[in-house]
Amino acid sequence: MLQQTQVVTVLAYFARFVTRFPDLNALAAASLDDVLGLWSGLGYYSRARNLHQCAQRIKMDHGGRFPSTAQALELLPGIGRSTAAAIASICFGERVAILDANVKRVLTRVLGFDADLALDGNVRALWDAAAQLLPSDPEAAVHMPRYTQGMMDLGATVCLPKKPECPTCPVRDGCAAAHAGDPQKYPVRTRTLKRSSQSLWLLWIQSTDGHVWLDQRPAPGIWGGLHCLPLFDSEDALVQSLPAHCRIELRPLTVFTHVLTHKDLHLHPWQLKLSNQSMQTIVRNTGKWQSADVWPHLGMPAPIRKLLQHGVP
Repeated sequence: MLQQTQVVTVLAYFARFVTRFPDLNALAAASLDDVLGLWSGLGYYSRARNLHQCAQRIKMDHGGRFPSTAQALELLPGIGRSTAAAIASICFGERVAILDANVKRVLTRVLGFDADLALDGNVRALWDAAAQLLPSDPEAAVHMPRYTQGMMDLGATVCLPKKPECPTCPVRDGCAAAHAGDPQKYPVRTRTLKRSSQSLWLLWIQSTDGHVWLDQRPAPGIWGGLHCLPLFDSEDALVQSLPAHCRIELRPLTVFTHVLTHKDLHLHPWQLKLSNQSMQTIVRNTGKWQSADVWPHLGMPAPIRKLLQHGVP
């Protein structure tokens, strides 16, 4: 949950999640809908899908016990090199380096590492440097959890991207960037992701008793695995998807923008209200009617949930 998301945002989600899924077996046995329902609104839904698949794989392939090495952990869904190393180091004392965003910042500043991290070769060199700094004494396995957690916390609380707390930093004396007086120069990365935008049209079909037609989004892709109003690439495609007798009842709602990490989604909702008798005239290739006591509990993108619950984005 903390990947790309701040602690203050995660806290409430984490509490609900571990209450519903107190251990790996409970998570593995759950349906994806249950998992996504508790994750709804937190974003980056591939994390929830990977977490669910990871629990199932550990139960099926490892007898319900977490692998204890970074090499084995990295083979599980959603666990990359740095996350695998963090688990192996903190939980099992393996002598292995991590390199998340906070640690990259700490290491590049301490070492004065000014190579461009937009290049894979330079990232590999920083990995090598991180490995060379690991505890190497006979008690290294005992020290690794503290070392790894300390590196992460140093980047999260002291060696900040902006206005780093250099005067209180415990490694200030050995920090090249602090001595040079330019810590914010690091890390160096010349290539940045450009923002893009996309327009989508939403079809909100609702019956008088509160049934809503929802599709389940394919994965991978935007909102993969979540229940969502049918999406279209154009107004014409939305209109043509309906029987002719329903089109005259369509009405446009206010266009709104939903901001993703690197993309702005311009969403154009159109609403169609039907009588309960007219529900049967709507038959689509995907999705189904969801009753008013079911759809609020489904995994759903935050802007779609807000639209359905409040009638406004």
